[in-house]
Amino acid sequence: MTLAANIVSGLVAVLHLYFLTLEMFLWEKPLGLKTFRQDKEKAAITAVLAKNQGLYNGFLSAGLIWSIVHPDASVAIQLQRFFLICVIVAGAYGAVTVNKRILFVQAVPAVIALALGFI
Repeated sequence: MTLAANIVSGLVAVLHLYFLTLEMFLWEKPLGLKTFRQDKEKAAITAVLAKNQGLYNGFLSAGLIWSIVHPDASVAIQLQRFFLICVIVAGAYGAVTVNKRILFVQAVPAVIALALGFI
């Protein structure tokens, strides 16, 4: 695992902690409403779903952090690749089903981190 791969994976982990915060705690607040381009009524209806979605983003972040701190390099690289691929799949699915910008915000950084892990 390269230092560059760990740094970018760490940034992806932080990004997913931000998604967790937006979805679990700020969904119905002004920043959440603006970020997800929705009104208060729709946010109230979908808040429970958003919290669930945020929890999954937290799991992705936790897995990436685990991969960075794991003491066994051979295990760490497998964890890192697995969780980065999960992020890429989630980002691609979001881009197809919700908004194309999700591909660039979520999947592209994970692709970069994954590629750096092979250098």
